[in-house]
Amino acid sequence: MKKKWYVILFLPIVMFSVDAQSSGGYGFCPRERYITLATGPTLEYVEQGLPMGECVIFIHGYTDSWFSYSRVLSLLSPWYHSFALTMRGHGDSDKGSELKYDIADFSADLIAFMDAKNIDQAVIVGHSMGSFIAQYTGVYYPERVKGLVLIGTGEKAVNNPVLNELKRYVDTLEDPIDPAFVSDFQSSTVFDPVPDKFLERVVAESMKVPAFIWKEALEGLNNTDLSAYHSALDIPVLIFWGDNDGIFTLDEQNSLALNIPDSTLKLYKNTGHGLHWEKPAKFTKDLTRFLIQFDRLLRNR
Repeated sequence: MKKKWYVILFLPIVMFSVDAQSSGGYGFCPRERYITLATGPTLEYVEQGLPMGECVIFIHGYTDSWFSYSRVLSLLSPWYHSFALTMRGHGDSDKGSELKYDIADFSADLIAFMDAKNIDQAVIVGHSMGSFIAQYTGVYYPERVKGLVLIGTGEKAVNNPVLNELKRYVDTLEDPIDPAFVSDFQSSTVFDPVPDKFLERVVAESMKVPAFIWKEALEGLNNTDLSAYHSALDIPVLIFWGDNDGIFTLDEQNSLALNIPDSTLKLYKNTGHGLHWEKPAKFTKDLTRFLIQFDRLLRNR
């Protein structure tokens, strides 16, 4: 019996072992997959971990892709059945002009993905724009969400001065987008430097997003205000914020933590908006502590 368990536990470690050549040195070999959803688009995603493990779904930020979580996935235990999605309009997912790019549409895709993969419930991890997709999903699809992890988030995006300033510039964008602007945009979200190869790939992923989606996705984000619903969230919520986040303030984090009944706020020093990029080991350790409460396998060992 012990040998059978050894084989089961060993397989995911082999499948997601270090391969510096194919993964950029971040610890696992991503297999990009594609799935066509009932909501219309075909999405890119990566998957790792034990199929019987607790499900964790990672949602990236504005103009990012699944790669946003590559430094976390390489450190996350294979006990967890983890998925990192590339949302519609981003990365190598569908970018049709007939599609909509509001927070509600991204959330509907997330639920359609869970339906297609026969996932009843999951812990949803979201960064920046992805954190508002996670919030929306927790509010409107509570039966599908076990817990939320919000990184670089806020009470609302409406009337955010930094996002409004960004929108004024983004509204002037035309294809092809200037790589220097994209590089400056992504670099501005980081306080503690990240590896050059990682940031280069992040910029390359953002360059895949056409100008009209830069505009429509930001318009949808900037219209988002879920603050009236936070007190009704009846699930555990973990909030991460870096003290050098240039988009969302400490006051917003404190208000979120106050208004969400079962919430915990983690503050990282000398860290920017891209918290999980800058401190992936610390973030993954804190995330794992949060996930253990949901993990049947670990609780029953």
